[in-house]
Amino acid sequence: MLDGVRKYLPGKLGEVPTVIPVVRLQGAIGVSSSPFSSTLSLANVARPLDKAFSMPGPAVALIVNSPGGSPVQSRLIHNRIRSLAKQHDKEVLVFVEDVAASGGYMIAVAGDEIIADASSIVGSIGVVYAGFGFTGALDKLGIERRLHTAGENKALLDPFSPERDEDVRHLKAIQQEVHDDFIDLVKARRGDVLSEAPDLFSGLFWTGTAGRDLGLVDSLGDLRSVLRARFGEEVKTRLVTAPRSLLGRRQGVGVAAALGELLTGRDQGAGLAEEVISALENRALWARFGL
Repeated sequence: MLDGVRKYLPGKLGEVPTVIPVVRLQGAIGVSSSPFSSTLSLANVARPLDKAFSMPGPAVALIVNSPGGSPVQSRLIHNRIRSLAKQHDKEVLVFVEDVAASGGYMIAVAGDEIIADASSIVGSIGVVYAGFGFTGALDKLGIERRLHTAGENKALLDPFSPERDEDVRHLKAIQQEVHDDFIDLVKARRGDVLSEAPDLFSGLFWTGTAGRDLGLVDSLGDLRSVLRARFGEEVKTRLVTAPRSLLGRRQGVGVAAALGELLTGRDQGAGLAEEVISALENRALWARFGL
């Protein structure tokens, strides 16, 4: 009602600047049980997304900065964005910062328009599995591996056992299926502007400038300049974040969750080891793109 009255008021009293909600989608994508994890998942972005899309205004801006990760969480976030955009009839503007690669790019293509920095990294439309083999190390250390299963393939790709050709074939078949789904999603969202470059879906990645030429992004720019050009010089942005707990941290992470573990006597040693491994994996994801 107030906005309806404003248009009849003189001067600045009658001016109502457009407000664009902004949600940052940052980090490697996945689910972690660690209280200190900063991974990106549907669970920790659902509430900010819901709030942003329910706010008045013509569009929602998403800042994506992710090297990828879980294909499942990537698709869940992508689908939630598209569902909310349809429900609230909002335009989705995606702004790529340092990198939107692999699962990060899957999230980015949920946008109606993708704007990237010229030096950002985009693409990497592929699927990767990485692991280690410790059989030689066990032999040198004189450690005997004891593995008992019910089901002949229950220990498939066990890192402490020699790699089997049939295990690798099974893994590659699964990877190909996930890769095909990824390709189909990208084509469904951007098929009318994509280049026919033969290596577009090979897992290669490009700068924002090259990505624009390939049709992976629509234009180059940054959030402030694009929104001012689109919605006027007086446009305002409002960052929408996850609600905070009583201890001042994002809900589900940080001190509050850690305190809960201490009070319930959870094994801190196992949690620390898990977090170290998770940190190394995340670091490796970012390092692929020089970040």
